[in-house]
Amino acid sequence: MTQHKTILQGFAISCIQWSVVNQEEHIPMAKAPMDTLQLSCIQMAIVLLLLTGAKSTTEERFSHPNGTVGCIGGERSALLAFRAGLSDPTDLLSSWNGDDCCRWKGVYCGNRTGHVVKLDLQATDCQIGGGSMEVLAGNISSSLLALQHLSYLDLSCNRFDNIQIPEFMGSFHKLRYLDLSRASFVGRIPPQLGNLSNLQYLNLDSNSYQSYTYSTDITWLPRLTSLKYLDMSFVNLNTIVHWLPVVNMIPTLEVLCLSFCQLRSSPDFLAHSNLTSLETLILLGNKFNKPSTPNWFWHLPSLKYLDITLNGLYGSFPDEIGNMTSIVELGLSFNNLVGMIPSNMKNLCNLQRIFSSRNSINGSITELFHRLPSCSQNKLQKLILAGNNLTGSLPTTLVEPLSNVGWLDLSDNELTGHVPLWIGELTKLKTLILSSNNLDGVMHEGHFSGLDMLEDLSLSDNSIAITVSPTWVPPFSLAFIHLRSCKLGPKFPSWVRWQTQAWSLDISNTSINDMVPDWFWIATSSVVYLNIRSNQITGVLPSRMEFMKAKVMDLSSNQLGGPIPKLPINLTHLDLSRNNIVGPLPLDFGAPGLMKLLLYNNMISGTIPSSLCKLRSLQLLDLSRNYLNGSITDCLVNESSTDMTYLSLINLSLRNNNLSGEFPSLLQRCPQLIFLDLGHNQFSGTLPPWIGEKLLSLSFLRLRSNMFYGHIPFDLTKLVDLQYLDLADNNMSGSIPRSIVNCIGMTQTRDHLYDVLHYAFISYSRIRDNELVQYTGNLTVLTKGQERLYTGEIIYMVNLDLSGNSLTGVIPAEVSALVALKSLNLSWNNFNGKIPGNVGNLMQVESLDLSHNALSGEIPSSLSALTSLSRLNLSYNNMSGKIPTGNQLQTLEDPASIYIGNPGLCGPPLSQECSSQPEPLPEHHEAASDDMVSFFLAMGYGCVVGLWVVFLTLLFKRNWRASWYALYDGAYVQVAVTWASLRGKLG
Repeated sequence: MTQHKTILQGFAISCIQWSVVNQEEHIPMAKAPMDTLQLSCIQMAIVLLLLTGAKSTTEERFSHPNGTVGCIGGERSALLAFRAGLSDPTDLLSSWNGDDCCRWKGVYCGNRTGHVVKLDLQATDCQIGGGSMEVLAGNISSSLLALQHLSYLDLSCNRFDNIQIPEFMGSFHKLRYLDLSRASFVGRIPPQLGNLSNLQYLNLDSNSYQSYTYSTDITWLPRLTSLKYLDMSFVNLNTIVHWLPVVNMIPTLEVLCLSFCQLRSSPDFLAHSNLTSLETLILLGNKFNKPSTPNWFWHLPSLKYLDITLNGLYGSFPDEIGNMTSIVELGLSFNNLVGMIPSNMKNLCNLQRIFSSRNSINGSITELFHRLPSCSQNKLQKLILAGNNLTGSLPTTLVEPLSNVGWLDLSDNELTGHVPLWIGELTKLKTLILSSNNLDGVMHEGHFSGLDMLEDLSLSDNSIAITVSPTWVPPFSLAFIHLRSCKLGPKFPSWVRWQTQAWSLDISNTSINDMVPDWFWIATSSVVYLNIRSNQITGVLPSRMEFMKAKVMDLSSNQLGGPIPKLPINLTHLDLSRNNIVGPLPLDFGAPGLMKLLLYNNMISGTIPSSLCKLRSLQLLDLSRNYLNGSITDCLVNESSTDMTYLSLINLSLRNNNLSGEFPSLLQRCPQLIFLDLGHNQFSGTLPPWIGEKLLSLSFLRLRSNMFYGHIPFDLTKLVDLQYLDLADNNMSGSIPRSIVNCIGMTQTRDHLYDVLHYAFISYSRIRDNELVQYTGNLTVLTKGQERLYTGEIIYMVNLDLSGNSLTGVIPAEVSALVALKSLNLSWNNFNGKIPGNVGNLMQVESLDLSHNALSGEIPSSLSALTSLSRLNLSYNNMSGKIPTGNQLQTLEDPASIYIGNPGLCGPPLSQECSSQPEPLPEHHEAASDDMVSFFLAMGYGCVVGLWVVFLTLLFKRNWRASWYALYDGAYVQVAVTWASLRGKLG
């Protein structure tokens, strides 16, 4: 009998495994629908497993030593089949071996039956939202259907990339808890989930727009007659208009989360509301875009938690809020609500948390405080009103609603006056955020005396002076200290030394003019985000800097000196720019994960070491304006190897140093490079052809003021994204390649790439209002006749500057196809021929400089069509003819200087009138004119010679003279007779 059961169970498992393989490989079976045939096999397998398991003996189970029933063999096989389809790179399921599956990680069995009733495989860092690799991936095998007693299934926070939620999930009829959130599913939510009539908890929140799940029909939801918790956040429901009537058919619902579902409608009312048990409603991030009232959610009687943040609601704060007497938490942020909160909010005695940031609450802060609930037993814990239009001064005495507040955020308003002393009486206060207002005055020990529980102090961007005794020891231990632009100096604030638990410290621009004390580096050794930018801090970096825990450090714009020590191992962003750092770059940076390194405007010398090649994650490197010299390493792994070490560089600036050698071969290892600036160095040699093959992402290339020579390589024009090319002030020769038209970055405006360029040029790390490593790409561009500094807007600059070289030939007509250009400079070269006639196509160009060449011919009339042009320079060429008029040309400043050095030009704005000028001969007649001159000279010479021959002959030959005179007389008589005859006829 046992043998027969084993055979039947083996057949059942084989059937399930066949269904899985068939489903995964999409093998058509006969002419029956594939899913029907597979489901039939699965159902038959389940029946066989149940029949053989119903009378199972101890031979088919595994007992625990304490006497509880162990794992059932068929379910163990099903779990192993499920595991076989998974990817488990960190061996999370290493415990899944041995006979008793009830002892495996995440597997829970019933004590009496031994059936698997719970499978909890949630990723380990799910709750903190980390990016751990300790996750499961792969496919979800339908072998799980053998677990028919399963009531709890949690696969959340894993990475089942690019697969849909399996339809067979709807066959776990005993399931009460199903969590598939943040597991990277894609595609349609299967309506088969509606078969789970016992389900009480359903979480499908993908928590990301990148994991695209959607549903076009949610009519299956009301079949979940026991459902209490539903979260479909980030599931695209934009095609479903009447979603609320469907949800209204689930009277058991207590929690409803539909955040970022792209819902487009919110009905005004529910005629017959069944949602009488609903306590939590979270609808943030949809697209209602309607008035704040009327709306159906203001009338839910049992609602305790309401979050309608970021829904495009506009108008005044509705009075209905005052009737929601059960409300505990109210989230209204990031809408367009205006005015003051309603006065009847005083009745909300259960209200604990208010979030209304980034609206337009206006009026007096004192009036607002008086409209808050002031019941006998005040419960208000969080008041977050950042980013509104609140005005006035904080009240001088403590108002009752704030007596128990633990989180007070009034940042980014228009508050004025002093910070009152009653702040120090808020004994439960943990977070105080008053940054970005117009507060002034002095804060001293009395303001902090009772704040023993304070963890977050943010006063940035005010004019507050914090004046305390040098010996004062604060009563609190802060995690966040954000005091940017307050006044702490001129001495270093000694009270900071006691804040050894700080996680984020910002004392930038606080008027400190002092040497950094040794204790500061010790006290901040545990700080993760450190910002002391824009002070006058002197001293040197600590020799034991490598033992700090910092991830982001902004020490820029001070007077720190000395060399760069080995950096903290966890460091990802470092800004030491605009200091007095000296010495060479370190041979061992010590921070393998470094992503951004800003060292510009220092006094760093020596060569660029090969240790740079170890920074594989480095994306932004700015070493400009230092004293670096020598050639750049090529990053070989070792001297006997040519293996490539690829770097992640996106933005590299080495301008204004003394670097030399050929174009750096290191750059072959930077395929993601977008911005490259080697300007103002001593590089030489020709530009290598591999630029167009290895640097395909390059958009900005600046090589001006070096010693490069040779032709502009054709391969350079393979850089289709190139929008900024500056080769000025080198020794380049040859002509402009006609293939320049391949640079689409100069021929098209590409809005879709600005986000990529923004990331390459504009970078900062932000911890709330602590902005660190604020890097904005900047270039000095020679345009409109002067050097202009472009910062963040450089991403929109489209420039071609080839000036100051020895380029020859004509300006190719293809240049006129670069219609996205804003600046074109070809001056100080040896170009000849005409200006291309279709130059008027450059409708975006603002600066055009073709001066100091050998250009000839007339100025094209199309030039007057350049409506964006603000500066033009055609001086010192050989152009002639009338200067075109009209449109933009009439508005240019200093017009005479535009055409100076072209003596053949006439007409306004020059004083030379065109009428007094001889008509210029067409160019193609120049050769013919030379031939005519030669012809007339030869003819004149011939006439002179002929006359002299006749004269000499008559002089020396008498008989020739007699014959000549006889011939002359005869000819004369004949002419005279003929003339007389003609006169007679005419008379």
